[in-house]
Amino acid sequence: MLTAFDDFPLHQTGQPIAHTASGDPNHYDRYFFNGYDAAGSLYFAAAMGLYPNRYVVDAAFSVVVLGADGIRRQSSVFASARAPKDRRHATTVGPVAVLVEEPLRRLRITVDAPEQGLRAEVTFVHRTAALEEPHFLWRRGTHLIFDYTRLTQWGTWSGWIEVDGVRHAVDATQVMGTRDRSWGVRPVGERPPGSPASFDQFYWLWAPVNFDDGCLHFDVNEYADGHAWHGSGFVVPLGDGEPEQAVRAEYDLRWQPGTRHADAFELRLHRSGGAVTTARFEPIFHFPMLGIGYGHPEWRHGGDKGERAVGGQRWELPLADALAPQHVHVQTLCRVTRHDGAVGTGILETLAIGPHEPTALTGMLDGAPG
Repeated sequence: MLTAFDDFPLHQTGQPIAHTASGDPNHYDRYFFNGYDAAGSLYFAAAMGLYPNRYVVDAAFSVVVLGADGIRRQSSVFASARAPKDRRHATTVGPVAVLVEEPLRRLRITVDAPEQGLRAEVTFVHRTAALEEPHFLWRRGTHLIFDYTRLTQWGTWSGWIEVDGVRHAVDATQVMGTRDRSWGVRPVGERPPGSPASFDQFYWLWAPVNFDDGCLHFDVNEYADGHAWHGSGFVVPLGDGEPEQAVRAEYDLRWQPGTRHADAFELRLHRSGGAVTTARFEPIFHFPMLGIGYGHPEWRHGGDKGERAVGGQRWELPLADALAPQHVHVQTLCRVTRHDGAVGTGILETLAIGPHEPTALTGMLDGAPG
């Protein structure tokens, strides 16, 4: 099947662009964005995914606003549709659109969802070069679970977000954030026949941080005994400079008792020449990734909801049941202090299912001991 992109020299296989290299139903192509101010009074995130072998495209936008009463309220809009044959149209899903205005430098998100009380127009401008994380590959026996690439990039945001008609200015001098792009194979939508019914253990940390004079990055996937099957750490300069990969990355994590959400985190990046960059994370609040579809029981990524569907959801934070399966996956907004005294803002994303001996987790979703 030919599409407009076949007129460009983009092909990676002998097939038209519309045909993925793998027929795996879990093939996907995704955008993720977040933005925040240092005080945690405004936090927003967006996700958009294309699943060509499932004929689905979906998107979500979620914003958390700190009210005058001291309560944080989260509002989300979700959208799903049939994937278009021509991928030029794959970055608009119902009321949510992603516009790549200058690749790897400037992207814009628009939201027009009056029924859900959400409207927005926000623009991401890069602070750093895009970082290519080491390739993700994980098999369980002969079954391929993960085989994908992700880029991560730090930037500023400008524009506005409206919640129920109240407009919140987004100022590039106050609001920073991170975006990523990932593509390949990972579990999405309904599981194909013969695949494992569920993960019996999965442990994931992801920590991009913005400082005034540069950025840091860390991620790790570990087995239950703490052995890492994927991980990396980087010191990332501003501008177009090349990120410096750490020789070794170490961390200490303490969970909030009775939960699987972080209470304290320290990162140590051992650099070439012997220097060590240390960063201490102090949580401000936990953003449930449920708000942009991750683990959502109704708006799960890659789920088939027909030709077009739009919905919304709201709640107050913190959520009451932190150990409910759909509430475990969070991005924790943190104040981050570097070893030299510099203070920045970033997130620590955590998703821990099953046991993890180094951080004293047991069972599938048992809370951490006090």
